[in-house]
Amino acid sequence: MRVLVTGGAGFIGSQYVRDVVSGEFPAFARARVTVLDRLTYAGNPANLEPVAGGFDFVHGDVCDADLLAEVVPGHDVVVNFAAESHVDRSIASAGEFVRTNVQGVQALMQACLDAGVPRVVQVSTDEVYGSIDEGSWDESAPLAPRSPYSASKAGGDLIARAYAVTHGLPVSITRCGNNYGPYQYPEKVIPLFVTNLMDGLPVPLYGDGGNVRDWIHAADHCRGIQVVAERGEPGEVYHIAGTAELTNLELTRRLLDALGAGWDRVERVPDRKGHDRRYSLDDRRLRALGYAPRVAFEDGLAETVRWYAERRDWWEPLRKRSGEAG
Repeated sequence: MRVLVTGGAGFIGSQYVRDVVSGEFPAFARARVTVLDRLTYAGNPANLEPVAGGFDFVHGDVCDADLLAEVVPGHDVVVNFAAESHVDRSIASAGEFVRTNVQGVQALMQACLDAGVPRVVQVSTDEVYGSIDEGSWDESAPLAPRSPYSASKAGGDLIARAYAVTHGLPVSITRCGNNYGPYQYPEKVIPLFVTNLMDGLPVPLYGDGGNVRDWIHAADHCRGIQVVAERGEPGEVYHIAGTAELTNLELTRRLLDALGAGWDRVERVPDRKGHDRRYSLDDRRLRALGYAPRVAFEDGLAETVRWYAERRDWWEPLRKRSGEAG
């Protein structure tokens, strides 16, 4: 079996590659893995060092149709993690998000169709639904994105679905909540807060801190993706819900407690434009296929904080390179 992972040097993609190569998924135990990644600011070869030598690497762009025509044929499964994913960056400049998250999906779906790939998974986000005041979205909920990032992801999902309906491409779509864990680029809230607190810097809290997010460890997310890769129905959407629904205030408190810091380290900042109030997913469809998360949020958060405390060698160069705090 051959598995192509696009965006496999990023945070969640590299978790999936590490899991496949290390034998975490028995059905893919002897799979040959190819990683395709453009190595933009959030794509980092160091994320794959624990399984170095266990995969083939192609440095390239998911939008490059000629390259995809060379790389995709011969693979039995393609999992697309390639994406621009930071909401604030999309608000500042949306063009690259549309390019990668929409045009890149179209180029990849066409390459998979041309090559006759038997199984394709498009990895997406709960943000495509917009905001929900109460209850949880199921997979039939209408798409109502509210940021350039989420709009671009919704566009990619619709392209993938169109290839399933029009051409019969065997592609399934997964949508997940907020991820956390090791190797997450330090612009995202948990690694940003942890590394700032470790360096004696303030942490920025948007608005009133009442925005609610559903948190899932990246390893659980990848387990859900794997269930879909093995048993998901083509053309269907599958939710991968988290294990903790928290306001940003509650998350901040837990991080302050974990680092032994007080509320004097919190800096209130103006709310993000169009900031979605709450996300929540109903994942009964995936659980019916045998999926269940394994990482309790308390345990996963403690392990993640320890990882960043021990791996300054990984995150300090990234902050210096991007000109971020610290």
